[in-house]
Amino acid sequence: MILLSTAASAFATKNQFYYQLKVYHLKTSAQEVMVDGYLKDAFLPALHRAGINSVGVFKPIAKDTVEQLVYVFIPFKKMDDFAKLNETLSKDKEYLKAGATYLNAEYNATPYTRIESTLLKAFSAMPEFAAPNFNSPKSERVYELRSYESATEALATNKIGMFNDYEVEIFSKLNFNAVFYGQVISGSKMPNLMYLTTFKNKADRDQHWVDFGAEYKKISGLPQYQHNVSKNVTLFLYPTAYSDL
Repeated sequence: MILLSTAASAFATKNQFYYQLKVYHLKTSAQEVMVDGYLKDAFLPALHRAGINSVGVFKPIAKDTVEQLVYVFIPFKKMDDFAKLNETLSKDKEYLKAGATYLNAEYNATPYTRIESTLLKAFSAMPEFAAPNFNSPKSERVYELRSYESATEALATNKIGMFNDYEVEIFSKLNFNAVFYGQVISGSKMPNLMYLTTFKNKADRDQHWVDFGAEYKKISGLPQYQHNVSKNVTLFLYPTAYSDL
């Protein structure tokens, strides 16, 4: 029998949030300007009016020569809130007016090439998202988005159990300033989990992972947690000036 960690036990009775991670795929600077304007002036204000007050908007630190990506993190207290969002937006006159250029774009002047969407359910060890606890300027921060794919659903469940029993507590102990941990319940790459941690700068990030390695060695060799990750994708992001997180 595996005992719940202190962190998991403390949150055992809390409802787990749902998260949507939207990724805008852009090819031109004009598209980036349009998407930024839409998110800043229409989408985020509309979400705030709907009671969703902490929305993260991030861009990759390393620029891609082929396309620009914009990541939008949206937390929902209940799945029903996610399901009703489009209906809520369609009735928001301020949103429709402020976002008109984006919403009514012509087929040959689109704001993006595609939108990718991933839906996640928060881990029981951290059932709610958290804003980073920093006083430093957002422009200096490094957000690290990690995606852990597993070979099977059973192994993915095993890795999530490893997080709930041990890893979330280690991250918390070492002040990784995690924004969220989530199981992908709908997306293009499954089975999968994702999480987002935050650091003052790149040097701060590197030192945190050195410290994590020393703690992780205590559990990485446990026989029940072997071969539960088949692919690790790591992205370094920075928050836009208008991001809530």
